[in-house]
Amino acid sequence: MPRIVRIHEYGGPEVQRMEELDVPDPAPGEVQIDVRAIGLNRAEAMFRNNAYLQEAELPSRLGYEAAGTVRKVGAGAEGFREGDAVSLIPPLDIAHWGTYGEMANLPASLVVKHPETLSFEQAAALWMPFVTAYGGLVDQARLGACDAVIITAASSSVGLAAFQIARKVGATSIATTRTTAKRQSLLDAGADHVVATEEEDLPARVAEITGGGGARVVFDPIGGPLLEPLTEAMAPGGILLEYGALSTQPTPFPVFPVLGKQLTLKGYLYAEIVSDPERLESAKRFILEGVTSGDLAPAISKTFPLDEIQEAHRFLESNQQVGKIVVTV
Repeated sequence: MPRIVRIHEYGGPEVQRMEELDVPDPAPGEVQIDVRAIGLNRAEAMFRNNAYLQEAELPSRLGYEAAGTVRKVGAGAEGFREGDAVSLIPPLDIAHWGTYGEMANLPASLVVKHPETLSFEQAAALWMPFVTAYGGLVDQARLGACDAVIITAASSSVGLAAFQIARKVGATSIATTRTTAKRQSLLDAGADHVVATEEEDLPARVAEITGGGGARVVFDPIGGPLLEPLTEAMAPGGILLEYGALSTQPTPFPVFPVLGKQLTLKGYLYAEIVSDPERLESAKRFILEGVTSGDLAPAISKTFPLDEIQEAHRFLESNQQVGKIVVTV
C-alpha cells in the first residue's frame, strides 16, 4: 500500500504521521497519480496548526501541490492516459485532495500536462505561486508597462513569481524585506529594487525609485503595521491587494493616505481565479506561455525526501527560504 502523510491532531510538524493506507480508485472527474514531487505552502502549516480558513476532519490528509504520472483515470476525466506527466493547480480543499504521500486522487479539471522542459520538482513548485501572482497583478490590478509594484514577503515563492510576472509585463518591481540580509538574493531572483523596511524609510525609498510618483500597485500578504507606510508609498489612484494576514499584530486602517490618494484596498484570494473557469484558463495560458518562452520559471529553495516531511515543515516555518520548498517522493 502507498505511504500517506496524515495528521490525527493539530500541532507542530511532529503531528504529521507516515502511514500505509489504501487509496481508492479515482471517482468520476478525478485522476489518480503516482506522486513524484510535492510543493509546500505556508497554508499547510497553518492548516496543521488549526490556524487556517478550513478546519480538518481528523485524521486528515493535507497538501495543495503535486506533480507525478497518471496511474488511473476516472470516468469523465477526458484527455489523460496512464503515464502522462502532470501537475496540479491547487484545489480549494486542502484535505479532500491532499497531496502528501506516494499516491493521490486529484480533480481532473485542475490537472495539467505540463511542458516537458519542467522537471517534476519544478512542476510541483509552479502553480500556486504563479496563479496567485498572476491573479493579483494581472487579473486584478492590470499591471502593465511603466507601473511600479511593491511586493512584500518578497522571498516567498509567490513573491519571486511576482517579480517575473512584473518583468514580463514591463513593470518595475520593488521588493520589501525586513533587513538587508536577503537583498542580494532578491536581486538575483529578479527584483528590480529591494527596500529593507527595518533599516530604510519605505515611502522615501519608493519615491526615490519612482521619481516621486509612487507605486500604483502593492501586493501584500502581511498586513499589520506595515500597511500604513505601504499606502504612503503608493501613487494616487493606486490599488493595494491584501492576500494574506501573516502579521500577528493589529492592522490599523490608514485612513489619511487612502482618502488623500483615493486608494483602493482590496482583499484578494487565490480562490477568485480557481473558481472561475474563464479566468483560470487565462492564467494557465499566460503561465504556460511564459514557461515555454523562458520568461517564467519556478524558484526552488530546498528539497527534502518524503521521509523528512516533518523537517521540511520546520524549514518552512523558519522563514529562511528564498523560493519554494519541495518534497520528493
